[in-house]
This record gives sequence, C-alpha cells and structure tokens, in this order.
Amino acid sequence: MLGSFSVGKSSLVRRFVESIFDEKYHTTIGVKVDKKVVQASGEEVTLVLWDIHGEDIYQKMRMNYLRGMSGYLLVIDGTRRQTLIDALSLNERVVKEIGPVPAVLVLNKSDLIDQWEIDDAQQAKLAKDGWKIVKTSARSGEAVEDVFLQLAKAILAT
Repeated sequence: MLGSFSVGKSSLVRRFVESIFDEKYHTTIGVKVDKKVVQASGEEVTLVLWDIHGEDIYQKMRMNYLRGMSGYLLVIDGTRRQTLIDALSLNERVVKEIGPVPAVLVLNKSDLIDQWEIDDAQQAKLAKDGWKIVKTSARSGEAVEDVFLQLAKAILAT
C-alpha cells in the first residue's frame, strides 16, 4: 500500500481484511502488516499486505521497505489532486529503485465523488498511460475486494 498520508491506505486494508471502517483517522507509524488468503485465477493466494506510512513533505518512504515485493496498490485520494501528483512521483522512485512489478492505481473515496479534484480527463490520461484504475470507497466498501483481487491476478500473471 503506497501513497500520501491520509489517502485511505489503512482504511482500505482494514475494510478488506476485517470488513470494518472506522471514521477516526489513525496515522500509520512505520509499517503495519496484515495477511489475507484469497482465490484468484483459480488459485489460493496469500496476500501479505504492508500498510506503509504515508509520504509527506517531512517524511519520504524508505525504499528498503519495498525490496522483494510482488506488487502494490498506489492509493490516491480523489478529493485531493496533490495526492495524484505525489503518487506518480513516488511510483517513479519505486520503478527506478525496485523495477517494474504489477501495480493498480486506486482512486479512493468514491463516496465523495462530488468533491473530487481528479476529473475524467485526468483519469483517461492515466488509463492511456497504462494504469489499471479502480475507484474505491473504504467507507462503503465499494470495489475494495475487487482491487485486491485485481492485484493478486496481476501478480499471478507475471
């Protein structure tokens, strides 16, 4: 789980693993690791989910957290355009340091779509650039299971 602070990475993991959403914001310090077994492409896959602290101007992600990863979800808060800019910059660093691995771009907070700062044209450009994009809501649960399954299938396909 990669992205800026407060984009919903922890909330997505908690919704996926425990089927829970908490309105309170809890800052991730360092890394929180969860695990869930899913069925993807006819196979049982154990996803070990590293919920890594969000990036901001004071704290950059340590690339050594990512060594050996099989894939990642790049999470963006649809209500904050800057989180898209920051995520794409983070992605460049990841690819440079780790190399290409399966990734899915997660546009989170679809329950607040009327407040989004990321418009259809930007989303179309991202898709044209090759991103698999999934709109999710940790609050409502919309597409949360789907985005993790898409990542599992992409990992199996490599």
